[in-house]
Amino acid sequence: MAEHESLEYGKADFVLLDNVSMEEFMTNLKLRFEKGRIYTYIGEVVVSVNPYRAMNIYGRDIVEQYKGRELYERPPHLFAIADAAYKAMKRRNKDTCIVISGESGAGKTEASKYIMQYIAAITNPNQRAEVERVKNMLLKSNCVLEAFGNAKTNRNDNSSRFGKYMDINFDFKGDPIGGHISNYLLEKSRVIFQQEGERSFHSYYQLLRGAPDSLLRSLHIKKDPTAYNYIKVGGQIKVSSINDGADFKAVADAMKVIGFTGDEIQTVYKILATILHLGNLTFGVDGDVTLIENTKLVSVIRELLSTKEENVEKALLYRTVATGRDVIEKQHTAQEASYGRDALAKAMYERLFCWIVGRINDIIEVKNYDARVHGKNTVIGVLDIYGFEIFQNNSFEQFCINYCNEKLQQLFIQLVLKQEQEEYQREGIPWKHIDYFNNQIIVDLVEQQHKGIFSVLDEACMNVGKVTDEVFLQGLNGKLAKHAHYTSRKLSPTDKSLEFDRDFRIRHYAGDVVYSVVGFIDKNKDTLFQDFKRLLYNSSNPVLKAMWPEGKLSITEVTKRPLTAATLFKNSMILLVENLACKEPYYVRCIKPNDVKSPLLFEQERCRHQVEYLGLLENVRVRRAGFAYRQTYPRFLQRYKMISEFTWPNHDLPSDKDAVKRLMQGCGFDHDVAYGKTKVFIRTPRTLFSLEEQRVEMVQRIVLFLQKVWRGTIARMRYRRMRAALVILRAYRRYKVKSYIREVNRRFKNVRSMKDYGKHVKWPTPPKVLSLFVCLFDVFTSRWWAWTLIKGLSPEEALQVRAKVASLEALKGQRADLGLQRAWEGNYLKRDSADTAASFTLVSSELQRKDKFMRVLFSCNVRKINRFHKAEDRAVLITDRHLYKMDPLKQYKPMKSIPLYNVTGVSVSPGKDQLVVFHTKDSRDLVVCLQGMVPANESRIGELVGTLLSHFKRTGTDNNLLNSFTCTFQIQIHLVNNIACFLRFYSVESKTSGYIEMWI
Repeated sequence: MAEHESLEYGKADFVLLDNVSMEEFMTNLKLRFEKGRIYTYIGEVVVSVNPYRAMNIYGRDIVEQYKGRELYERPPHLFAIADAAYKAMKRRNKDTCIVISGESGAGKTEASKYIMQYIAAITNPNQRAEVERVKNMLLKSNCVLEAFGNAKTNRNDNSSRFGKYMDINFDFKGDPIGGHISNYLLEKSRVIFQQEGERSFHSYYQLLRGAPDSLLRSLHIKKDPTAYNYIKVGGQIKVSSINDGADFKAVADAMKVIGFTGDEIQTVYKILATILHLGNLTFGVDGDVTLIENTKLVSVIRELLSTKEENVEKALLYRTVATGRDVIEKQHTAQEASYGRDALAKAMYERLFCWIVGRINDIIEVKNYDARVHGKNTVIGVLDIYGFEIFQNNSFEQFCINYCNEKLQQLFIQLVLKQEQEEYQREGIPWKHIDYFNNQIIVDLVEQQHKGIFSVLDEACMNVGKVTDEVFLQGLNGKLAKHAHYTSRKLSPTDKSLEFDRDFRIRHYAGDVVYSVVGFIDKNKDTLFQDFKRLLYNSSNPVLKAMWPEGKLSITEVTKRPLTAATLFKNSMILLVENLACKEPYYVRCIKPNDVKSPLLFEQERCRHQVEYLGLLENVRVRRAGFAYRQTYPRFLQRYKMISEFTWPNHDLPSDKDAVKRLMQGCGFDHDVAYGKTKVFIRTPRTLFSLEEQRVEMVQRIVLFLQKVWRGTIARMRYRRMRAALVILRAYRRYKVKSYIREVNRRFKNVRSMKDYGKHVKWPTPPKVLSLFVCLFDVFTSRWWAWTLIKGLSPEEALQVRAKVASLEALKGQRADLGLQRAWEGNYLKRDSADTAASFTLVSSELQRKDKFMRVLFSCNVRKINRFHKAEDRAVLITDRHLYKMDPLKQYKPMKSIPLYNVTGVSVSPGKDQLVVFHTKDSRDLVVCLQGMVPANESRIGELVGTLLSHFKRTGTDNNLLNSFTCTFQIQIHLVNNIACFLRFYSVESKTSGYIEMWI
């Protein structure tokens, strides 16, 4: 039962037809063809209808849909039958074969190519190079064999004119390791003659229309096929679906991939060209002497065959005959010379084709394979052989082809129809016997010893004297006069469709065919003069020489009479059938929908005839035999067990057979079922369709249930993973925190006893979770460190530290020397000039009494620049209340007093100079340059800025102290508003708190 196709496309399996009749069969076949469904099952047989158009059903995605699936799981397809054969070969270690049959133009060759492509696509999952090489060569061999063995006929643009059977060898892993190709009865007569509208073999036209000009010149041929007598009929065909130019390149590339050498490929082209030139040779008569009229062609042929010109001419005009010990040369008549020329052309092409097949086999055959070491070598065979043919003029080739189809049909009857009936007997199912046509009688008519047509033909060929085709026909009439399937005009005088002394008719399984005996004797003898064999054997071309090994025999050597073409073909067919019979067969039955190659036309009578002679309706009847469907109990349960509560998900009954019975009873179908020993048989298709409908409904519910359970399972799994991850994360975080704290405790354990109180100790790298905490902890540690340092300072030292910190924050990075390494004395006028120190002390004491300041912040000698840009020596005294400008030359007499709250800012430069600008509210800025330092290079700018900043912060004045400007640099320092960070300390004695503040 093919799934996933609705009934709008008809029944996917003919076995499921409600009524088995030709009308219903044809209606279903036509419906599926019109709907684009070209494949239909008859049980395990695929019926294929040629669509005559490209269909997108062979891509990689389609391959994946059928890979490893059962036949009934997917819609009918070639891939399904190929996969079934591959699985049987791989799983059961059994040789299998796929027999593709049908008449010419039904699509057999395309079917074989798709089967090969599928097998190549599903094998070698490990992409081993050697297996890929073998697969590539097997696929490329198709291209080469089609070029040399296929031709355009009136029925088919790519008709196989030979039979091909390919064995593909697989190793124990199921990968292809080689193969072997067998060819049967190449249609040699096509080399020299084609019917109107047909062509010779593709290889000629590919060479003429695709080869480069240089190659054509070397072969002395031109692109026009009509210039050559042997192929000019095909050269006149203008409209064709064949692209000879592209095919020439594809074939040349394929031959290189397979392993043909450059010399071998050139020899192939030379043989094709030689045959074309042979067709243009003409013979004339000069008295009693036969002559070659166009002698220039002889030298061309001599060059292509790499032999002597006189030998070529002699072989064409004379025949060497041995009479006892004497050897004489007998001259041909013009007619005999023409016959010999044509025989040589046909023989050369046949030898070329057989050599190509043999060369391919040499390359692809399995070598050095030991079953004891490598396991059993299993085989899949693919048979693509010519289909049944009925032409206007049917000769020896059509007779052999149709005999081949009789043999294959007999095999089909024996292996399919007969086995089908025997299955019911094995299973113990009562059934009514189905009659079918057994064509063994026709096979015997052809091949029976002493009485068969082949035997009569061979006897006629062995008669002494002149034997004609009419003599052969008389022999047939004498021995087969009473045979029901044979007749001739002599036996049926009133039948005007037959000619006297020319025609006989055989009633084949596919219909009546009239054969003309003209040419039967010659084609069966397949006579080629020994002179030609010696000519080609003596060629200096080693490839050509190897094709004609019998040419080494001397004319006087006695040889056995060679087997006739009919006997050789009969023996090969018998061996082929025996080979197929020992394998498990799978069948593809191809049907041709019309004779005009239309993708839309379905000719009812044309298809009906093919269905009849292919025995498809009998196949359906035998397959049904009262039961539309059968399946083994385990497989049936596997597909339908979800329908019954007694079998889902698994049953506890004694056997699968009992479980199937319980299932069918529960569904109410027990009356429509028979139970065999290993299989269940369902009588009507309606029961199967009902089972399928219930299965589809239950599958949807099961899928929803499974989705629910699986989603819950996934959610629980995700929750458990998240919870486990969280536990691990917490434990790890706790471990990292504890480890870090222990490391910090270890490093900072003895910092109180260190000289720098742990300033040199490096903090360990914290985990991310503690990054914020470490920043805060670093601040706390810095505060502790600062408090530890400050708590031992005197009040004067504490003030100095505040001033240095303020200066560092304000001017760090702006001035090179801030004087932080020395003690800041502040009142430098008492120290710098010892002789005037007393005068300054007296003046400062007076100013303290007068202005009531508490302490001196800073004092220093300066040089003042007045408004007229004149420099004068002055001194500056800064107290906690005023800024005084003094004259050192007048015992430091105060010249100007500025209240400190009127100072709005101070500007300094980034250089080494000691320039200071005091900004005031009345904009009468005081510009001075510090001088008179002891030592001379001492910088006091940092001390001045820091002292003022510290004082203003301590007093809480909201003011801009430093609003600096120079030509190259400007900074602005805000005393109170721009606090960046601070260190807090506590006074133990006074229990009061204060701040050391730093600004930027």
